[in-house]
Amino acid sequence: MKQLLIIAFAVSISLIAGCGKSAPTDTVESLVANPERLKELRAQCKADHAKVGDAVCGAVSEATRRRFMGTGMPYTPYVSPAAPQPATPAVSSPKD
Repeated sequence: MKQLLIIAFAVSISLIAGCGKSAPTDTVESLVANPERLKELRAQCKADHAKVGDAVCGAVSEATRRRFMGTGMPYTPYVSPAAPQPATPAVSSPKD
């Protein structure tokens, strides 16, 4: 009885391991750092989105957005001034 239980457990584990999908290896950060791979995957997503998959194409989309737009508000270098700057006086020519 113990042997039958052990065999059934081993078979179920091997079936579960064989059927599971593997996680995508291309993360958003890795695609941002590797523009050639990003370009390659962008072309694959454009050609056959269903074959590549939603997870990979979503990562490609986000990596493309980050490369174009930057990382977002906390890292934006521009800060608007708190108070408006006074206008500079116009330069006048000396009177003769």
